[in-house]
Amino acid sequence: MNEETFNLGIRKFLKMVGVNSQREIEQAVAKAIAEGRIAGTESLATAVTLQIPALGVEARFDGKIDLE
Repeated sequence: MNEETFNLGIRKFLKMVGVNSQREIEQAVAKAIAEGRIAGTESLATAVTLQIPALGVEARFDGKIDLE
């Protein structure tokens, strides 16, 4: 295994996940506020599951996003 290639691959994947996740969250929050489903002052429970089937990895990460 080439450590440099491996680390670059991980970083590229995490950057893609971070950028796309942020966009999805921002759009969902804006839509929910516009539709009156949330006020925009909440703390939103969050969860992400990382799966790597070839390695048998399934790891869940829980958190929250404060809107105010």
